[in-house]
Amino acid sequence: MAIFTDPITEHADFGPGDAEWLHLLVGDWQMVADLAFADLALWFRMPDGGFVALAHVRPSTSHTVFHSDFVGERIRSDMVPLVDSAWNNQQMERSSETNWTTEMAMRVEAVPMVRNGRTLAVVTTHMDLSSSRMPSRLELTYRQCAYDLLRMGTLGLWPDFASPTGSRRGAPRVGDGLMRLDAEGIVQYASPNGVSAFRRLGDVETLEGRPLAEITTGLLKERRLVDETLPLVVTGRMPWRTEIESRGVSLSLRAIPLRDEKERFGALILCRDVSELRRREMELVSKDATIREIHHRVKNNLQTVAALLRMQSRRMQSEEGRKGLEQAMRRVSTIASVHQTLSQGLTQNVNFDELIDRQFRMSAEVATPTQKVATERQGRFGELPSDFATPLALVINELVTNAVEHGLAGRQGTVWLSADRKTQPDGKEMLSVSVSDDGAGRPAENTREGLGVQIVRTLVASELGGTIEWADRDAGGTKVRIDMEIPAVPAL
Repeated sequence: MAIFTDPITEHADFGPGDAEWLHLLVGDWQMVADLAFADLALWFRMPDGGFVALAHVRPSTSHTVFHSDFVGERIRSDMVPLVDSAWNNQQMERSSETNWTTEMAMRVEAVPMVRNGRTLAVVTTHMDLSSSRMPSRLELTYRQCAYDLLRMGTLGLWPDFASPTGSRRGAPRVGDGLMRLDAEGIVQYASPNGVSAFRRLGDVETLEGRPLAEITTGLLKERRLVDETLPLVVTGRMPWRTEIESRGVSLSLRAIPLRDEKERFGALILCRDVSELRRREMELVSKDATIREIHHRVKNNLQTVAALLRMQSRRMQSEEGRKGLEQAMRRVSTIASVHQTLSQGLTQNVNFDELIDRQFRMSAEVATPTQKVATERQGRFGELPSDFATPLALVINELVTNAVEHGLAGRQGTVWLSADRKTQPDGKEMLSVSVSDDGAGRPAENTREGLGVQIVRTLVASELGGTIEWADRDAGGTKVRIDMEIPAVPAL
């Protein structure tokens, strides 16, 4: 998979962790763009002294000033002195009011990203100055927070490798709610959305001027179990995430400590109401558990039917009737094994390799218990949809049983099962399955097809949408090949 630093790999003199640090920056700089109400661009200096754009992010709190994508392009000539100065001096540089386009005036800042004393890249911020209104307290606070974070970037203090990189849904964003704390953890500013989030938790007082740790302690006083990361997050001491829950409301919190060369002077706390998100996750967990329980019960019921068929077959006086019941028992057991696999997972896909490994050997042994038949499997099936795996398992069971009972009747031999799964140029996945034996070969052409072969033909054509072909093996015996397209699994 291509990553944004690939074009500069041969030019960049990065040390250990430098590339990863830039990836952390780009992974988290949406927050800075939202706080700054500005577009951000990441520039790298090439050997010829020019700069190339590695990445670009637009703010979600304001309109963008760049409607076209310029990633991979060289910097404009009038921007070179500003960015070059920031790169060389390792200091933030600000332009005067600049007419970047004919439609609007912008202020541009160049911020060097410095780590271990070396400039790795330069971030430019592009703020629209065409609006003449007075900025609100929220805007002023947000822009100060953006400045503090970018200033930490020039000192190599942000982004922090201790920051959470997990993919859990519900990570708070700037627009969801923000609080700024001082070094003692006292709320200096709380955005309207942040205030609303804590009021839903049950806090009706103003947040500003109060320690956030005391606020959360009061909301959680009746709870016995509290996330151990909570104290370090609400005091802004560590760049972690946590969640608090009160009165049926779940709030996700993320802390970003603010530091300078000497000490931590404050923190940003992002918060987001994730109550509905967590409720849906609980519903999905409950639904998954219900589906697994259904598969488990279906498997038990099918195994009960198989056991009843086995008991009935033992009482049959007719040899033909007894064999018919035994074949029905094997088919029911095959379907039960698919449901057993489904009952152990959270998806409607089946790891067919694990399933068929158990069934393949069992099918050969059950077909002729007194006959010595070897089995060998090659290739990989991979994960298959359950409504596809069930008929395929039945087909393989019938073909293996037929190979043992007819192809190897009264003799020792081997049954081979192979799978070949490939992706076509058009993106479709094709699966070829073959069952071979080294037995007596195919019967005469006028021989009537048995019930097993009729079942196979029907399942391949109607359920698998594939084709089937019987042929003689060069070394003796029979080979049956099935070609089919694997249906795409619909996204949840």
